[in-house]
Amino acid sequence: MKLRRSSRLVDMTVYLLRHPHQIISLSYFSDRYESAKSSISEDLTIIKENFETQGVGRLQTLPGAAGGVSYLPFMNGREAENFLAELKEQMTDTNRLLPGGYLYMTDILGRPDVVNAIGRLIASVFVDEKIDAVMTMETKGIPLAYAVAFQCSAPVVVVRRSSKVTEGSTVSINYISGSSKRIQTMVLPRRSLKKGARVLIVDDFMKAGGTMKGMINLTGEFGATVAGMAVFVEKEDEQPKLVGNYTSLLRLSIPEQENRLSMENGNVMDFFTGPGTGGSLENRR
Repeated sequence: MKLRRSSRLVDMTVYLLRHPHQIISLSYFSDRYESAKSSISEDLTIIKENFETQGVGRLQTLPGAAGGVSYLPFMNGREAENFLAELKEQMTDTNRLLPGGYLYMTDILGRPDVVNAIGRLIASVFVDEKIDAVMTMETKGIPLAYAVAFQCSAPVVVVRRSSKVTEGSTVSINYISGSSKRIQTMVLPRRSLKKGARVLIVDDFMKAGGTMKGMINLTGEFGATVAGMAVFVEKEDEQPKLVGNYTSLLRLSIPEQENRLSMENGNVMDFFTGPGTGGSLENRR
């Protein structure tokens, strides 16, 4: 379809936003809009500058016959800081405290705008990683996993506590819950992961890290690799976590003998401020 440049820019932007991490050839856009490749290249330059200025993400150009352009979702440091500040304000109500040191977050994770923003923030940390699947444990982590998976253009793998006849043969392992020290079971269908797949593990809440460690072990049973781990909220504990090298968005602490809770940024902001991380200096601001 032949479009004016303004209309073409809008349509190209929408198409790129809907297809993150997918390589789109210049020929595809040229045929789609019945325009010369030189005109398409100029359009992409405009979109790239706008994406980077507005903090929407990056537009990566891949040279060669099999090349093209790829949109990489990315939340810049300033937007991440503001977003986390809003979340902390909403989540410091003591009425959210549940027995066992857990936190009520269902209302927060029930909002598509918040979940999608969390997904974009987590995907930003792993923007340069090849992600073949996003794994989570049922059930509250599922919305987060789908939000991250969309930004990474990867399928979702849901680990369950019991097998279902509709999922065929499964692989199951026993793991020790980090908080209760009880032996529990997690199950994953054999068709869920391929050998060598790079998996991003995502969860909504982490106390000691027992569930996360269990998913790491389960990933190993398939011959897959853990490309990264991310959790929405981690609970501060005197005991060391059972896992390391994870990204947390928020950190919850509950002072002893005080009817209050404290919420601070997790280590995710290290990605934007640490040396050699978080992309360009412009993106970290």
